[in-house]
Amino acid sequence: MSTSTSPLAAANQKMTNFRWVICALLFLATTVNYMDRQVLSLTWKEFISPEFHWTDANYGLITAVFSIVYAVANLLAGRFIDWMGTKKGYLWAIGVWSAGACLHAVCGWATEHVVGMHDAEELLRATGDVAVMIATVSVYFFLGARTILALGEAGNFPAAIKVTAEYFPKRDRAYATSIFNAGSAVGALIAPFSIGPLAKFFQSIHWGNGWEMAFIVIGALGFVWMGFWMVLYKEPAKNPRVNAAELAYIEQDNHEDEAPREKAVQEEEEATIPFWKVFKYPQTWAVFVGKFMTDGVWWFFLFWTPAYITDVFKLSTSSGEGMLMIFVLYLITMLSIYGGKLPTIFIDRAARAGVNINPYAARMRAMLIFAVFPLLALLAQPLSSVSPWLPIIIIGIAGAAHQSWSANIYSVVGDMFPKSTIATIIGIGGMAGGLGSFLINYYSGILFDYSAQVNLSFMSFTGKPAGYFIVFCICGVAYLVGWCIMKLLVPRYKQVIP
Repeated sequence: MSTSTSPLAAANQKMTNFRWVICALLFLATTVNYMDRQVLSLTWKEFISPEFHWTDANYGLITAVFSIVYAVANLLAGRFIDWMGTKKGYLWAIGVWSAGACLHAVCGWATEHVVGMHDAEELLRATGDVAVMIATVSVYFFLGARTILALGEAGNFPAAIKVTAEYFPKRDRAYATSIFNAGSAVGALIAPFSIGPLAKFFQSIHWGNGWEMAFIVIGALGFVWMGFWMVLYKEPAKNPRVNAAELAYIEQDNHEDEAPREKAVQEEEEATIPFWKVFKYPQTWAVFVGKFMTDGVWWFFLFWTPAYITDVFKLSTSSGEGMLMIFVLYLITMLSIYGGKLPTIFIDRAARAGVNINPYAARMRAMLIFAVFPLLALLAQPLSSVSPWLPIIIIGIAGAAHQSWSANIYSVVGDMFPKSTIATIIGIGGMAGGLGSFLINYYSGILFDYSAQVNLSFMSFTGKPAGYFIVFCICGVAYLVGWCIMKLLVPRYKQVIP
């Protein structure tokens, strides 16, 4: 067991690197997390909507309710992770969301049972009031499955950020966060080449309408991950795979000053801030605003890009070109891995010049850079007339900027709050992001239906393309607005001391 962190013990050992194994597990969990989210967005237009007669507003409602449940659950999930502990809390989270993902598969059977039909073919042939009833009943069942999925998924980022704070010193946290956070892009990257083909395969062998087994297969991956987590995770000081040298590196922030200072820091880290008192700190509101303004942008791209490709370019997301478009989009977002490294580069360059930059200042400088790139979204719809690939590339760049922004805003929490409160603040931030996502997804669905019905005109575009252009404009400016408000709330680094 690795219990010694003395400099002498550490100096006599070659440092292990087990913290990166833990980071890899967080990456895999986030990958599965986003694949579970993507199953619906990649199957609803081609498989689910015809069967249940959904409109854009139906789908928008489902994604919006997912977002609001996710928001409320985030508020509680962070506190739950802090109370339950990292290992058990993470197991509960991924177990619940995997079960919720699999439950989507029974929504079709449940709808058939309620409306008195026997198979998907009967549902497809329905018209008039019967079709409206089928849409309504099926939406309620999907809302139930989506609620369970959201309750579990809310625990992923509070747990992952808490693990990162346990296994990495402050200087490396943004980089480690950007690596595991890239799992969201990888999950979205794998999704188009797995989910659509899975649905088509099972549809071809008459296992339901195909989409059901896609939910089950992808949902089951979470249960596999749980086995690895149970075997590999322990706190660093109790993990036999972490030697004294690595433990000393992980805990370097505790050894910056003399022993009395070390004791004070440890006492500070162990202190817990009562839940309602965290809202008196401007640092909490800075995180809240940063997440509220920007998370909805990422979720809009995640949930609506497949529909955008179908609606504007008339391409199925299970077709070769449709799958390739989504793959390229999320391949570009993988650039975000380097986004978490940028603050470290700023700190190291300043140190070589004899200047001290605290992590918060470096992260805010990096986040300002990342806030500029989404402005390209203003050009996405205008450039679609040149090539359908140009908006896809622009969305990918905006997505990479978001993930880089996200990695740094998560690490800002670790910079300013004691470890015992990190998951709580991440949960509050997640709630804010969920609220933002609720608003953009719900009203986007309504806007797209309205755009098609009245042939809405906006900046030379009409119909649904005009609706997408409006939302792209909102997405483009959200990050700069969020950054400015964060800077006003917390102009300089200030650690929260209970």
